[in-house]
Amino acid sequence: MPLPVASLDSATAAEGAILFRALADPIRLRLLSIIASATTELCVCDLSGDFEVSAPTISHHLKVLREAGLVEFNRRSTWVYYRTVPERLQRISALLPAPSPAAAAIR
Repeated sequence: MPLPVASLDSATAAEGAILFRALADPIRLRLLSIIASATTELCVCDLSGDFEVSAPTISHHLKVLREAGLVEFNRRSTWVYYRTVPERLQRISALLPAPSPAAAAIR
C-alpha cells in the first residue's frame, strides 16, 4: 500500500517527536491539561497541590513543557505564572489529523 501524500516529512516528524516526548509523562500531560483548561495564567503555587510529588519535581516538569514551547511563563516577584502557547497546541493537533469521513470509509 503506498504511503499517504499527507504523511509527515522528516523535519516535521522530528518537531512532533519533541512535542510528544514532552507529553509522554503523566505528570506533564496533567500539568498541561490543567494549564490549558484555566481561563487565566496559573501560579506554580496553585499547580503543586494537585500532585503527590515535590515542588522541585513540578518545576522540572514545567521546564520540560517550556523547553518544548508548550507553555510560557511570567515571573512576578517570587511567583511564576504559566499559560499555554495556543499555536503549539494547535500544532500537536495538526500533526495527526483525524481522517475525513470519506477516507475512513475506504479503510
